[in-house]
Amino acid sequence: MSKLVEMRNVEKEIQELTARLESLKGDERVKKELEFEDKLHDLMKEYGKTNRDVLAILDPEGRAAVTNTTSSATKRTRKMKQYKNPHTGETIETKGGNHKVLKAWKEQYGSDVVEGWASILG
Repeated sequence: MSKLVEMRNVEKEIQELTARLESLKGDERVKKELEFEDKLHDLMKEYGKTNRDVLAILDPEGRAAVTNTTSSATKRTRKMKQYKNPHTGETIETKGGNHKVLKAWKEQYGSDVVEGWASILG
């Protein structure tokens, strides 16, 4: 695709999004939600409360997901894998696929074959 065609497509998308934004700005439900949000923020400021404080009051058992959680809290840890090359008898252990020897094996023997050599450790 030429840059000119790409530019025109982007301009068209911008026009469509601008029209959609204007439509939402005129929506009464959006106006009411914005008014509620402003009043809620003012009330929180008046009482010195944070989003977490309000969530703790409204949902003391923590059933609702908190949007301010760190990504490391939700990120699962990778399991250690051991690969044993049946041709050379060489063994490597890794948690990810970014291992130099593992990449070389996958290039030489194919990814599916090498993954067949894997066993999950502890």
